[in-house]
Amino acid sequence: MSSLSVGIVGLPNVGKSTLFNALLGKQQALAANYPFATVEPNVGVVPVPDERLEKLAKVVGTERIVPATMTFNDIAGLVKGAAKGEGLGNKFLANIREVDLVCHVLRAFEDGDVVRAGAVSPEDDYAVVEAELIMKDLETVERQLSVARKQTAEIRGWAEVLFNHLNEGKPARLLKMSDKQREWVREMFLLTMKDEVAVVNIGENQMDKVAEIEAEVEAKLKIPVVALSARVEAEVAELGREEARLYLAELGISQSGLDRLVSLAYGKLNLISFLTAGEKEVRAWTIERGSKAPEAAGVIHSDFEKKFIKAKVCSYDDFIEYQGWKGVAEEGKMRMEGREYEMKEGDVVEFMIGQ
Repeated sequence: MSSLSVGIVGLPNVGKSTLFNALLGKQQALAANYPFATVEPNVGVVPVPDERLEKLAKVVGTERIVPATMTFNDIAGLVKGAAKGEGLGNKFLANIREVDLVCHVLRAFEDGDVVRAGAVSPEDDYAVVEAELIMKDLETVERQLSVARKQTAEIRGWAEVLFNHLNEGKPARLLKMSDKQREWVREMFLLTMKDEVAVVNIGENQMDKVAEIEAEVEAKLKIPVVALSARVEAEVAELGREEARLYLAELGISQSGLDRLVSLAYGKLNLISFLTAGEKEVRAWTIERGSKAPEAAGVIHSDFEKKFIKAKVCSYDDFIEYQGWKGVAEEGKMRMEGREYEMKEGDVVEFMIGQ
């Protein structure tokens, strides 16, 4: 499947590039303290956290582990008036149009050294960016309305409903639609049809209030929220795995905020992983939820979808408990599945492919 991507968006100096640097584990973005330090979106491929892979590797006796990945885009800071082209707005909004999931970075930390216009408020940050996206969508629908006058009464009526909905300051994704209407709207590539998540960038002195902050902001914004300190996460990303674990434990954190963010984004994009485990490598592969076995085979190699015969499948838990394919087969936990089998999260698979 083609790679789905997450766009990191927000106002200048909320910590977008710091978050992106942490995700990549190295300084790949220009994280200077002034607006438009990042003009072209930085693109990075980020591993999806999956503790199952190490356990699989021990069972099959391989050291090569290949995790599933996600693509993150660090998009330069939006400002009020972006929809009208201010602050390089047209470029930024075009970059947002190209991603599949929007990740808002909202500032909750206080830092006099990091320039800020106005009081710190995650909710206000979100409102400014969302308003710009809605305004751009209004322009798009308005253009469609001028074309729709030559269309059927049904299309004209629906365009007006959509325009009025957006004009009330509501994102398009909150409007109830039939499948037919949704298909029509999809062709317009509206920015506010995209799913959203939010990162609340907190200070180190707020890290004992993560759950409280997440619940409060989620209740107001009605989108999933991860609260983290991008600065701390960037420091953790530079440590070795064991050092990072100990450091997080000292802070009273069991799982890094980055890992929670990547897992959240993976789920919001409706993605799941299936697993392959052989002597050469253990690997997690990304597919959309609901994919059939031949489609999953095609992710490994495009020819495999057409030449698919059947799939040898077992659950991850059974593979670990019975120590590999031999044990799974002896315990009757292995299944042979055909073309109509719908893949499940954590399936361990070997595909039978024809010539």
